[in-house]
Amino acid sequence: MQDTATVSVHLNGKDREIPSGITVTGLLEFLNLNPSLVVVELNREILDRALYDESQVVGGDQVELVHFVGGG
Repeated sequence: MQDTATVSVHLNGKDREIPSGITVTGLLEFLNLNPSLVVVELNREILDRALYDESQVVGGDQVELVHFVGGG
């Protein structure tokens, strides 16, 4: 049996368990989201896409994800 460590974050207004040691890019992959279609707010600050790979998400963080939806 594999033991995977998780941390609790506040994601879009709800508490959620995610893998520990994950970056913003990893979080988006974990959630099956396309990084080019999402704006990430980490602890009340909009995060530049260039920082997704190096920005760690840790327990207690507040994460808001805003999805862009095409239409017309």
